[in-house]
Amino acid sequence: MNNTNVLGFILMGLTETEEIRQVLIMLFLLIYLITLLGNAGMILIIHLDLQLHKPMYFFLSHLSFLDISYSTVITPKTLENLLTSNKYISFKCCFTQLSFFIFCCGTEFFLLSSMAYDRYVAICNPLHYPIVMSRRLCCVLITGPYLMGFIEVLVIVLFMNSLHFCKFNVIYHFFCDIIPILALSCTDTDDTEIMIFIVGTFNVMVSLSTICVSYGSILSTILKINSTSGKCKAFSTCASHLLGVTIFYGTTIFTYLKPKQSYSLGKDQVASVFYTVVIPMLNPFIYSLRNREVKNALIRVM
Repeated sequence: MNNTNVLGFILMGLTETEEIRQVLIMLFLLIYLITLLGNAGMILIIHLDLQLHKPMYFFLSHLSFLDISYSTVITPKTLENLLTSNKYISFKCCFTQLSFFIFCCGTEFFLLSSMAYDRYVAICNPLHYPIVMSRRLCCVLITGPYLMGFIEVLVIVLFMNSLHFCKFNVIYHFFCDIIPILALSCTDTDDTEIMIFIVGTFNVMVSLSTICVSYGSILSTILKINSTSGKCKAFSTCASHLLGVTIFYGTTIFTYLKPKQSYSLGKDQVASVFYTVVIPMLNPFIYSLRNREVKNALIRVM
């Protein structure tokens, strides 16, 4: 705060139109409640049902936890801004929201790659799966993403800490995101943008290469299966994860791996709504509706 004359920011939100605002309030509230119930339900079912005490569902419970976390970081404040005319957010609260969001988002990138490796072992080495995916390896594969998320937050926030905010404090977004905040800085942001681009590229390259190699091996193994039913069964075990990866990576890459000059208020806000609000709601459905084990576990728990 010593680097700025601005004590807080104004979040312009998604719309100023009263009718659209009312619709968005109901829609966001409904989505948030479904997100909380769906993901908390997944965690509870996985915890209570002994047959789901497997590495795949261990990772899935952490994915649900992350979805709850970064949806909670964004949605309640968005709802407050839509409900009230007060769109103010303090400097500290803004950067706290930004930090938690980067942490959750960065962690999810690497968690999805850990889940891809789990599917690779399950399909390509099914006989060795219980030995390879030991409790120790699972702990390493889950600790790694959280550690990477924390390091990324530390690096980005340290670079953004050197920025100065002199006069303009209106963020043309519904939450404190990196690119709209950089656009308000009255100092040169080239170094910060380069570092964010490096971190983002590292995120995508490392996690996406792990996923591509894993699914390349999975596809090769599936094609060697003679029976059609065997191929369908093998593919169905990773189809949900592949769908989740495609949606999450597509929207985040579109939003962040580009310079701030190309920021578009309309397009980028829609993409942001999708991966901060909609995807956390969709994940429980993606991973449960296509999964017979989860459906059976739900019946047993109920």
